[in-house]
Amino acid sequence: MRACGLIVEYNPFHNGHVYHLQEAKKTSGADCMIAVMSGSFLQRGEPAIMDKFHRTKAALQTGIDIMLELPYPFAVQSSKLFASGAVRTLHEVGVDTICFGSETGEITPFLTSYETLHKEDHTYRYQLKKGLNKGLSYPEASKEAYQAIGLTEQEMDLSKPNNILGFSYVQAIKDHQLSIEPLTIKRTSNNYHDETITSAISSATSIRRQLIEHERPISNIHYTMPEATINQLEEYKQTATAWHDWERYFPYLIYRVQTMSIDELSEIQGMDEGIEHRIKKTAQKAISFRDWVSNIKTKRYTWTRIQRIFVHLLTNTKKYEMEHIENITTIPYVRLLGLTSKGQAYLNVRKKEMNVPLVTQLSRNTNEMLIMEERATNAYYSVLPIKNRHRLFKQEIIGPIVTKK
Repeated sequence: MRACGLIVEYNPFHNGHVYHLQEAKKTSGADCMIAVMSGSFLQRGEPAIMDKFHRTKAALQTGIDIMLELPYPFAVQSSKLFASGAVRTLHEVGVDTICFGSETGEITPFLTSYETLHKEDHTYRYQLKKGLNKGLSYPEASKEAYQAIGLTEQEMDLSKPNNILGFSYVQAIKDHQLSIEPLTIKRTSNNYHDETITSAISSATSIRRQLIEHERPISNIHYTMPEATINQLEEYKQTATAWHDWERYFPYLIYRVQTMSIDELSEIQGMDEGIEHRIKKTAQKAISFRDWVSNIKTKRYTWTRIQRIFVHLLTNTKKYEMEHIENITTIPYVRLLGLTSKGQAYLNVRKKEMNVPLVTQLSRNTNEMLIMEERATNAYYSVLPIKNRHRLFKQEIIGPIVTKK
């Protein structure tokens, strides 16, 4: 059985994701579609609008056969580490291809750009360090370094978010010498960060904004999502009583910062170059999460970078924990969130050849990644009433979602 891997967040699963799934299946010729998805917190340092299991249900009912979880230490990271964790997770379950959406829609520029970077790696690193020392943000310094080695926007625009992620996937495949063929399809309709809904295929950002900031009922934007997502959103809102967004975590973050010393704050992942002093100082006058981040933000510390720091603060993730994770050579386990009967048939064959354990539930163990995952899950549910929190957390112990479709 031929398998194609997708790297996703589904926050929430919408019509653009349906298009990606269908085109990936067609392009790859795969029999089994396997997705690896960020869990409670996402790559740009945000809480998912609803939990991983409700997002999994929507995806399984719309065409995904196996849903895997991207471990927390990889999920809330820059594109390179995010891609490394996701690609290696998919490799462990034997995917033949990985298909991603991009602004270019052609795989050749990604492959040639990788070869250029591979040859000019020393120059790239030198220029990147030079840019960072000038006070540039990582994306800006990276763009200058790419230009210095000849990777111009005419070759491929590496300032576009999906091109950046796609290039990181190709890098991970090539650097780890994995027998996976990278494929790409051209994104359609809205851009990644568009905040306004203009068509049936709209960005996840615009959908979340309508639901959370504008408090629009789901019925007003139902045409942007498959029925399965609408059902899961409604079910989650009823069970949890609220969507997840940063403002709900704001009081918890203020409490953490105001009760921790500067030395304690400096131990949190992402607290570099004295940013903990700025965070501590601005906490005294912050009136909302958005207001707080606006007052912390600098040219060097982007909105996304600050959000990631706040995720690690919320989950109490320390630098020493991440230093070890960043240097691991293999993924220690694969976490299964859900599967269909077709996915079950695939895994029954494939798991005999896997080199790492297939984890189906959180349980007592000493694996540091799973311990971090449990902390992240508890932090994620912390804004909900206790009764609802316990009910939702139960799925972590019960095991994966199984559907017949």
